[in-house]
Amino acid sequence: MVEETGVRQRLVFDENIVKNGEAVEINNNEETTCPNKNGLHKEHQSIWEVLDYENLPEWLRDNEYLKSNHRPIVQNYAACFRSIFKLHSETGNIWTHLIGCLIFVAIAAYFWVNTEGHVSLHDKLVFLAFFASAILCLGLSTLFHTVCCHSAEVFVLFRKLDYLGIAVMIIGSMIPMVYYWFYCETIPKLVYISMIVVLGSVVIYVTLSPIFGQNNYRHLRAIVFASMSFTILIPATHYALTHGIYRLHLDRFDLFLLMGFLYIFGAVVYTTRIPERFFPGKCDIWLHSHQLFHLLVVLGAITHYIQAYEMATHRLNGHMKCSN
Repeated sequence: MVEETGVRQRLVFDENIVKNGEAVEINNNEETTCPNKNGLHKEHQSIWEVLDYENLPEWLRDNEYLKSNHRPIVQNYAACFRSIFKLHSETGNIWTHLIGCLIFVAIAAYFWVNTEGHVSLHDKLVFLAFFASAILCLGLSTLFHTVCCHSAEVFVLFRKLDYLGIAVMIIGSMIPMVYYWFYCETIPKLVYISMIVVLGSVVIYVTLSPIFGQNNYRHLRAIVFASMSFTILIPATHYALTHGIYRLHLDRFDLFLLMGFLYIFGAVVYTTRIPERFFPGKCDIWLHSHQLFHLLVVLGAITHYIQAYEMATHRLNGHMKCSN
């Protein structure tokens, strides 16, 4: 398998290695090593070719409708991160949430600097919880999709962190709404925030279980996260009954509904694997369901920020005065 030309050596494709999803390296400067007993090269992979779905190892087979352009096993973190700038089935997944993460870093910095002096620390911390949860969720998602091809162990670890980020974002997204809905009512505010944190902790525990990440539990994952999200309807109903529908209008409930639609639609796209289900092999790089899901999550989070900001502005500008 190794051809020598002077002191330069080059690895050529080994059919068995390719079938196991192993990357192929071209090394012009160093001596190569032979594959180990598992058919894996010990040296760092720097050059590789994309594989068809059927040539992937079992743990990398997530979507049978994406027929080609999959990364092989790349057991080197630097090579995994360099793959961000190459075209493959995870490129869109990586960039959609990487850009989203950077957007929220910028929004958080702008908010923190431009509210200095006229926003209380409590209000800043409420938004900080939201910003931190969004950045964590999008950042962990980016990391997972970047290094998921490293090894089975790394795949499982970062998939759990990905699910953890989703659960944390759900918790962090709900806190500003409850805080500003019950801005002047301490007991309901504390009760509902405590409920959200407790339920969120249960969801986090469930997401970290080994069975939760299996491919055949895709629908269960969507149901668990959606059920957690729907608990926001409990304080929302309480608020509507005690303050009236008109107050919901002032609090931009239209944006709240739009946010919910974006998240729910994203979950439906994710679980049904549309559009690639109807066009197998046509969406391998761009516009497959996971990318669309990512885009809808980012749009939903931005919509939620706008709504929370308008609610906060309405409270802090004196339109709602608390009687002490």
